[in-house]
Amino acid sequence: MSKIELETICTTHLADVHTPVGIYLRLRDRFRDTILLESSDYHATENSYSFIGVNAIGGLEICNYKTLEFKLPGEEPEQRSLAGSSDLNELLQEFMGYFKVSPPPHSAAKFAQSLYGYTSYDAIPFFEKIDTKTPKLSIPPMRYRLYQYVIVINHFKNELVICENKIAGLRSELKVLEALIKSKDVPVYPFSRAGAEQSNMKDDDYLEMVKNGIQHCHRGDVFQIVLSRRFEQSFIGDEFNVYRALRNINPSPYLFFFDYGDYKLMGSSPESQVIVKDQQARLHPIAGTIRRSGDETEERRLAAQLQADVKEQAEHVMLVDLARNDLSRVCTGVEVSQFKEVQYYSHLIHLVSEVRGDVKSGLNPFEVLSKTFPAGTLSGAPKYRAMQLIQDLEPDARGYYGGCIGAIGLNGDCNHAIMIRTFLSRNNTLQYQAGAGVVVKSIPQHELEEVNHKLNALKSAIIQAETIS
Repeated sequence: MSKIELETICTTHLADVHTPVGIYLRLRDRFRDTILLESSDYHATENSYSFIGVNAIGGLEICNYKTLEFKLPGEEPEQRSLAGSSDLNELLQEFMGYFKVSPPPHSAAKFAQSLYGYTSYDAIPFFEKIDTKTPKLSIPPMRYRLYQYVIVINHFKNELVICENKIAGLRSELKVLEALIKSKDVPVYPFSRAGAEQSNMKDDDYLEMVKNGIQHCHRGDVFQIVLSRRFEQSFIGDEFNVYRALRNINPSPYLFFFDYGDYKLMGSSPESQVIVKDQQARLHPIAGTIRRSGDETEERRLAAQLQADVKEQAEHVMLVDLARNDLSRVCTGVEVSQFKEVQYYSHLIHLVSEVRGDVKSGLNPFEVLSKTFPAGTLSGAPKYRAMQLIQDLEPDARGYYGGCIGAIGLNGDCNHAIMIRTFLSRNNTLQYQAGAGVVVKSIPQHELEEVNHKLNALKSAIIQAETIS
């Protein structure tokens, strides 16, 4: 097949009277296939962007464990066979290779020339020849889309850029889009809970699962394993209010709302899966967590306590080593560029490191993503055995939880967040999940408390969403 010529046109506007949420609410009822990505980390220039994707014109999706669907602009969907785990990266590279991209007319255009989507935890069998049962799929394990319009808001420059990907035969609705952005109406709808919260296990069941995890650590099966539990809350109304509440309660470097019609993914994640920029890859393992108190003096004491905690130190070093090993599969010059830095989030204090390396020549970004997937902070170490035990010990397949979501550029860049502090909305039910890292010295009750602390922001968002009007 011949190359698809993709040209991106950009128009620049002042952003001083616009907010990403306001624009998204104006557009979502008129255009199909809408996504919103934000960052609360505006003090860092590279994290000062928000993005709104509108009107998918192409993409790829794993339909089941046997087929990958290609959808190229103006073409009928095409099914490709996934005969082996090594086939997927080749097919993903093939899809990206169909596009011949004109040089970006504006620095924001590179964000429009990107595929936006997610890879769920259940996609592991495509990346690793791992001896596990094939989980029952709740959502497609992988889905990425190219959007006709990507609205880029640069908060650092107070600039709004409307990017339109122009392809032969594709009708433009730019005037309609611009009129809606300038509109003063912001349609909002109510949200309310329906019934009581449910969980896939009781507290005692989770404590017993943690005890089993500790036994596997004692036996030497793993050094660490991340064990999680799931909650569900039925609702009526508009779950976008939950996202609005969550971004207010739990501001994070990665805020996202992806609407796929019959299901939606929304979250406020503190942790990247992998970042690739200018052929350099970075991982940011987070390991070591303590709850914030709200008192500045007390929090300094808690941070020092966290840094000195033997159990937390051992867990953190282990996961930094795992990140180094993962990057070494696809990078040269791997180094730890930041170690055990204390970072403060809305409800929690975390220890965060950075591991970086130079991406080997010729590798496409999906290859880098696959070799670092899933994050060690959501599985354990050694990762392969931890993933097997997670499937044996946890009562349900994880689905989205522990997967990643973000953008992959046609230029080779990649920026994905781990799907933690995340909701799946499906069939008028919100699903949310959290886990804790279990090691030899773990105390089961403490791990249960850590899970509850991580879920506090999500549960609070559901309650607050009922007050938004």
